Amino acid sequence: MSTPDLLYSEEEEALRAAVRDLLTDHCDAAGVIARTESDAPHDIALWKALAGGMGLAGLLIPEELDGQGATHREAAVVLEELGRAVAPVPYLTSAVVATEAVLECGADDLLSRLASATVIGALAVALNVPAGGAHQAVRLENGGLHGELTGIADAAVADVLLVPADDGGLYAVDAAAVTIVPQVSLDLTRPVATVVLDGAPGRRLGDAEPAVRRALRAGAGLLASEQLGSADWSLTETVRHLKDRTQFNRPVGGFQALKHRLAQLWLEVVSLRAAARGAADALATGEDVDVAVTVAQAYAAPVAVRAAEEALQLHGGIGMTWEHPVHLHLKRAKADSIAYGTAGAHREALAELVDLRAP
Repeated sequence: MSTPDLLYSEEEEALRAAVRDLLTDHCDAAGVIARTESDAPHDIALWKALAGGMGLAGLLIPEELDGQGATHREAAVVLEELGRAVAPVPYLTSAVVATEAVLECGADDLLSRLASATVIGALAVALNVPAGGAHQAVRLENGGLHGELTGIADAAVADVLLVPADDGGLYAVDAAAVTIVPQVSLDLTRPVATVVLDGAPGRRLGDAEPAVRRALRAGAGLLASEQLGSADWSLTETVRHLKDRTQFNRPVGGFQALKHRLAQLWLEVVSLRAAARGAADALATGEDVDVAVTVAQAYAAPVAVRAAEEALQLHGGIGMTWEHPVHLHLKRAKADSIAYGTAGAHREALAELVDLRAP
């Protein structure tokens, strides 16, 4: 087995720069906050620029199906930048999770539509279900799908829903054929909803179990890169703030107690970067994927949450205001901490994988 290269390649750095430039111009914090207060939290114009204009929706899709033929490493770089901006776009849910499910089923026509960003996909499995975990399924009766599925991320903006049914199949369902009821979500930039099916027609793509398992594993692995981006923003912005803010005629960041807190947080973010890069590389190469993904998710959520909590506290009074974006990162980090399995669930899975079960 080869040693993974966790460093960023020149192509990956160029991709990062392009995505960051686009987000700088079109995804400012004030705009994201304003969207959370509206009935349309998703930024469809930004999604079209990312997915269609830059072709990023098809990173994981082969070139012969109108995709980019790239790997999870490139997708991870995109997610780092989206996490840094808390961008309200369905990239993780459509370009990663839904795409991976369709790749497993081999539905070439749907893959081409996902790659060209003519449709947005969403896997109709609750956001808190880990890979390999039990998920809801709807009933298949008289050729139609019946039932309710709760906690579906980005369902409100999806064109195609990938729905598991009780016959073991995964069905592509037109979003216009179902009723989508918004649910209260802590993270207003990635809303969840209940999907109600009442005889909705669906096209069977393949077997649900392997498709859902593959999709959720990739989602968990690349979620760590989004969490890394958010944690890195929290650390960077906190350091910048503490350098600028003065007390007793000296920068607040010069006080030893705060230096120690920031140094500890820096160590944790660096370790998170290694874990997230390891998961992305494993997904790209197919080597030790389960172990790399569970390691990344066992570590990522606590670090991302702590980074956001430290950012909020160390920004002082301004950090507690609605106008400051730190609350977006704290809410995203808390919501991500249960997405695709909690850190505790991943630690239990890791113990089984490496044969180090608790006594």
